[in-house]
Amino acid sequence: MTVWLFALAYLALINLITFQVWAADKRRAICRERRVPADRLLLMCALGGWPAALLATRLFRHKSAKRSFGRKFGWVMAAQATAVVATIIVFKAL
Repeated sequence: MTVWLFALAYLALINLITFQVWAADKRRAICRERRVPADRLLLMCALGGWPAALLATRLFRHKSAKRSFGRKFGWVMAAQATAVVATIIVFKAL
């Protein structure tokens, strides 16, 4: 039970941070200031923040026109979904 609470708290925190970084990067893009590197944004997604990143992409229309970034983002989401399904299968087998 404690592991699941820790996992939920972690996911809530990483998604909150990811959303804020996405919003800050959009603000910086509008103001023509120094941006957050795309690799850092993708790392945050890979660490579990992809739901917030997807929401921020749609809400702010940020990074939606960059096809190469979109492909990488899609791969991160697919890898995360695969990891979740694999985890569920492993825990059900135990």
